[in-house]
Amino acid sequence: MTLCLVTGATGYIGGRLVPELLDAGHDVRCMVRSADKLRDLPWASRTHIAEADATDPEPTRRALEGVEVAYYLIHTMGATGRFAERDRLAARTFATAAEQAGVRRIVYLGGLTADEGLSPHLRSRAEVAEIFLRGSVPAVVLRAAVIIGSGSASFEMLRYLTERLPVMTTPRWVRSRTQPIAVRDVLRYLVAWADVRDTVNRAFDIGGPDVLTYADMMHGYASVAELPPRLIIPVPLLSPRLSSLWVGLVTPVPASIARPLVESLRNEAVCHEHDIVRYVPGPESGLVGFRRAVSLALKKIKEADVASRWSSASTPGAPSDPLPTDPDWAGGSLFIDDRSRPVPVDPDALWQVIEGIGGSNGWYSLPVAWSLRGLADRLVGGVGLRRGRRDPARLRVGDSIDFWRVEELLPGRLLRLRAEMRLPGLAWLELGVTCSAGRTVYTQRAIFHPHGLLGHLYWWAISPFHGLIFGRMPVNVAAAALRRQRSSP
Repeated sequence: MTLCLVTGATGYIGGRLVPELLDAGHDVRCMVRSADKLRDLPWASRTHIAEADATDPEPTRRALEGVEVAYYLIHTMGATGRFAERDRLAARTFATAAEQAGVRRIVYLGGLTADEGLSPHLRSRAEVAEIFLRGSVPAVVLRAAVIIGSGSASFEMLRYLTERLPVMTTPRWVRSRTQPIAVRDVLRYLVAWADVRDTVNRAFDIGGPDVLTYADMMHGYASVAELPPRLIIPVPLLSPRLSSLWVGLVTPVPASIARPLVESLRNEAVCHEHDIVRYVPGPESGLVGFRRAVSLALKKIKEADVASRWSSASTPGAPSDPLPTDPDWAGGSLFIDDRSRPVPVDPDALWQVIEGIGGSNGWYSLPVAWSLRGLADRLVGGVGLRRGRRDPARLRVGDSIDFWRVEELLPGRLLRLRAEMRLPGLAWLELGVTCSAGRTVYTQRAIFHPHGLLGHLYWWAISPFHGLIFGRMPVNVAAAALRRQRSSP
């Protein structure tokens, strides 16, 4: 068992690396500026936590005491101004502290770069790599291009651009070649260096099996996501600054992050060697290809997980899954209509109304609107409202209720319905009962995961009616629960 220190444990790679190291049998210490940032992560209790800023020598040295392998995953991507100076200071401080603490190896994840014409952020990453390679502690620098996985800033930008723009005018960088790599392959390489006993001090290029242009990746994403083919028109006049503003307008990725990403894309990022196999053999099944990596990131095999992964802070089942610490804009678009209402009844009375919803009991808001929605669904080949319910009072997982299906049922607590109507996306309706300060509370959440531009347009088109439909449901459900309790003996 190796004692490993992970910096950037709340970041995209660090938050996924820690549980991988733990599962591999290693002891892990997380170095963070604030321990509170780890409190929502279930694996935090299995780690040691050291509070330190990488630019502060003494706390950093204490955090590294007894550590054999230190993972340096710090980069000020979203910073402005003197970010390169801060990156250099942090790297030098960390390298010196690692030497003083007797660390056996530093592992740094950097960018796959060309030799010249680098963007400021890629140049900063190259400088950090050089600081570690020239230090007294042996360093392994893994140089990666676009990392494919939900939560990766590069992947999220690709996701939003492709999903929201069926036709797009793009800068010349869409023709730049790159060698994307799946996040699970990045993590496999990182974890492996905790066990390599050879003294190694060098950089390694890491990439997946496919060499693609950014335009190729957008076309590939559209194909995997089952979107219509995208029309991409390169325009030579868009500067990196204008491109980043355009990306910020079209996607929720902040401009402070989009700009360095866009500037980096103008450089070709293709592996020039694959020497890492001397120390870390490839998997028997081979490296994950681009389309498979996108499929894993989109969770196409488990579409039902979409609702649960956005409504809870559970640990993901795979490296490509979202994490609670990922930024709000990661994981794709999700629209939520969230409502609640205190109800002066016993929880059982409220639950009986919830479990009896639909069919002949109705949906407790504008019956005409529900009927019209059911008719519209039948006109496009959907099931409409004709299925009703199996039982007027009791439900079980898998039951159909009009154009919904019971996906999850926690008696007395939660009913989750998945829409089976024809939609440009995935939709759920969650109805629940909670108790707060001795009061019974009705909770209601409508969730929609749009598919392409049509899905976004659909949501915004029906949004004006949400107040009439979903807004009336809590009031009418509460009234029905009151009537039920009063009529009970």
